[in-house]
Amino acid sequence: MYAIMETGGKQYKVQSGDVLFIEKLDAAEGDKVVFDQVLAIQNDKGLKTGAPYLKGATVTATVLKNGKGKKIRVFTYRPKKGSKRAMGHRQPYTKVEINDIKARAAAKKAAEDAPATEE
Repeated sequence: MYAIMETGGKQYKVQSGDVLFIEKLDAAEGDKVVFDQVLAIQNDKGLKTGAPYLKGATVTATVLKNGKGKKIRVFTYRPKKGSKRAMGHRQPYTKVEINDIKARAAAKKAAEDAPATEE
């Protein structure tokens, strides 16, 4: 079973147990994150696609690490002007491990878990 999800403006094909480097998330190490922008899910019943997202489909992951990528050096200059500038950039990332892929959120389960209201 695999899913195609979207986060940080990029799409990823994920399976349970995959480790990904994605755009930085506002989550600490060890936190659980839920991605609800799932574009498609392939399972033994076939391929389900959304328009653009599947309703109720979620991908659950654990944050392993927050860090910065390798430094990229950028050099700009203007010919014959003596103007030069060197810059560097390190893109922040979040390393996550995919735990679970759910095709539908259990609406019945949510209804059962909700506390009963007494009047």
